[in-house]
Amino acid sequence: MNARPEISSSLAVDIDRGMRSALAAARVASESRGTNIKVLDLRHITKVFDFFVIATGASSRQLHSMADDVEAMLSKELFDTRRGMEGYEEGRWIVIDHGDVIVHLFDAESRDYWDLENLWSDARHVEIPPEPEVIQ
Repeated sequence: MNARPEISSSLAVDIDRGMRSALAAARVASESRGTNIKVLDLRHITKVFDFFVIATGASSRQLHSMADDVEAMLSKELFDTRRGMEGYEEGRWIVIDHGDVIVHLFDAESRDYWDLENLWSDARHVEIPPEPEVIQ
């Protein structure tokens, strides 16, 4: 007798989709020259969202560019609908809400001040796999 509960295939797809979106956002932040990029898995802590992607930018212009690039990737390529964005005008801490994935883009001073990694210290850190090299 199998005592393990079965996970519906749609739930498994949703979990994979959240991870895929979080890693895609992290890669885009890296391609946009974001630094100190972290993906936090919060599924065991809260049911409100599954992942945080946190990155630092050197200027408000870079943060705007990073936010635009992340938004384009998640919305256009992964068909992940944005539920909200805050802080874009100020350009110090931009929060992009994609439901299960919340992207936090900070300038260095704001990131140090808010210290989300410490606030959510029980979160699991997800390793961001390197992009496969393209052989030409």
